[in-house]
Amino acid sequence: MKTTKNHDERIAKMTFASVYPHYVSKVEKKDRTVEELHQVISWLTGFKTKDMQRLIKNGATFEQFFAEATINPNASLITGTICGYRVEEIETPLTQQVRYLDKLVDELAKGRKMEKILRTP
Repeated sequence: MKTTKNHDERIAKMTFASVYPHYVSKVEKKDRTVEELHQVISWLTGFKTKDMQRLIKNGATFEQFFAEATINPNASLITGTICGYRVEEIETPLTQQVRYLDKLVDELAKGRKMEKILRTP
């Protein structure tokens, strides 16, 4: 699925620090923990909590955030719709990675089991 150049640029320039509190709020409202959120982010990106804190403190954009990440080889198993886009069909790699993260946070907030979220056999 094609996204617009403007859409992709807007996502790339958005800071992780501006979105992270929304992730925390979303999962905590559904009785999930920040530790679980960090586990999900770590699974996708390879970041430890201290890495996330540094990226937040430094105001890293999603472009910088994902440039430093080591994307999990099973990330391509993330499927479904987020923000009106099928994540598996998004053609721009950075936009797809951000939407992968959004999708994982949604699954966590919806109460999905961690084994399912982390795509473990």
